[in-house]
Amino acid sequence: MREKIVLAYSGGLDTSIIIPWLKENYSCDVIAMVGDVGQGDDIEAVVEKAKKTGAVKVIVEDLREEFLTEYVYPAIRTGAVYEHKYLLGTSLARPVIAKAQVEVALAEGATAVAHGCTGKGNDQVRFEHAYQALAPELKIIAPWREWDLKSREDCLDYAEAHGIAVQQSREKIHSRDRNLLHVSHEGGELEDPNNAPLESTWTWTKSPQEAPDRAEQVEIGFEGGTPVSINGQALDPLALIELLNEIGARNAIGRIDLVENRFVGIKSRGCYETPGGTLLLSALRELEALCLDRDLLHYKQEIALKWGELVYFGLWFTPLREALDAFVASTQANITGSVKLSLYKGNIAVTGRTSPTSLYRPDIASFTMGAGYDQKDAEGFIRILGLPARSRALINNALKKTGVEVSK
Repeated sequence: MREKIVLAYSGGLDTSIIIPWLKENYSCDVIAMVGDVGQGDDIEAVVEKAKKTGAVKVIVEDLREEFLTEYVYPAIRTGAVYEHKYLLGTSLARPVIAKAQVEVALAEGATAVAHGCTGKGNDQVRFEHAYQALAPELKIIAPWREWDLKSREDCLDYAEAHGIAVQQSREKIHSRDRNLLHVSHEGGELEDPNNAPLESTWTWTKSPQEAPDRAEQVEIGFEGGTPVSINGQALDPLALIELLNEIGARNAIGRIDLVENRFVGIKSRGCYETPGGTLLLSALRELEALCLDRDLLHYKQEIALKWGELVYFGLWFTPLREALDAFVASTQANITGSVKLSLYKGNIAVTGRTSPTSLYRPDIASFTMGAGYDQKDAEGFIRILGLPARSRALINNALKKTGVEVSK
């Protein structure tokens, strides 16, 4: 019986040529697994293309809602941002696709899984760590680490030789990844970090110059840290993110240009568009400012850094990520309310926030002196706080009188 290999298939340049390459080099049956995470492709066309290039079977998995509720929403609740800018759009999509791919492989009796990630990138780790965590018995095939193709030009040559139609051209070679959360752009003029992205590089959001000349108002409602409504209208996760993406994109929200540190030790440059996710993160942070006490809010920021690093590095299926998720979930019980944002040419201004569980006390915060806060208490608090500083100053002064030099 011929070996079955399940390929994570997108229909792009790399995975399009991998199907015939696998058949040539492994004498196998290739099953193409298409994970729909909202990339906006014509799925029927992708399926037909996989069949034309040699797949014996094509399986489409609708992962959109799972991607949002089990991956994107936890990232938003955590406040995870990698290296100040990146909202982890690709990093979050890979484990849900890999999980579905493993499930297909086990159901189809396959002995191996394959992906189209290069040996330089983060995605190879994200896919392969997931494979090992979920089904270590499956063999892993990474064609980019085996074949003698060295560049996208080589891949285009291979595609042309095998009669495979691809969207990429020799004049315009961008590597793009799109899902419900973002679209990423790499390659082309972006390979030089001193080059500004071309206006044609951006494919989703309007530029600030093209955005409306009037600010747009949007109100986002949350229950337990989960977004549930836009402008007072309750929406399911898919409809909610699609509406926020539409609102953010037309107001030039969510563009970033980033030189980032890959897990493998390489610096790379990419541009990202994350319109709806940027709005969600901005709104939830404002609600947390109302509802979380100081120490918990500050510690959660440290957790967010580690969580974002884990997910960027491809370590989704780990006990540490699960434990951090449990901590974050415990912080979200009272994160209920709504936040009003004003959007104007790429800028987000907060115009209001309200919550039934708000810790903000107008009677205490007001400049008007009331009974809720006795200012005289501050004297003892500050003296206790300053005790170490006073002690150190007294000791240093005594030492100076004896001629001993002391450090400040």
